[in-house]
Amino acid sequence: MVVLAIIKDLIKVASYYFANRIILKSLKEFITIVLYKERKKNYSFLGNYKLITFKNILVKVLKKYIINIILEAAEEYRLFL
Repeated sequence: MVVLAIIKDLIKVASYYFANRIILKSLKEFITIVLYKERKKNYSFLGNYKLITFKNILVKVLKKYIINIILEAAEEYRLFL
């Protein structure tokens, strides 16, 4: 039941920000980690590195929420035939 309360509050906050066209700076931020690829002779080339990006968790939750709303509307109005 606690999860439902959190989801409802999150929906209210997200709806407010979308309705007022507010995009938080923190939603645009992410963390990128650079790792060496193994067994490379010369690390002066960019292709010898792996980039791993971590997005903001709230962004992932909001995207999932928006996708669910769109899918429900598409099913309700039979947009997918």
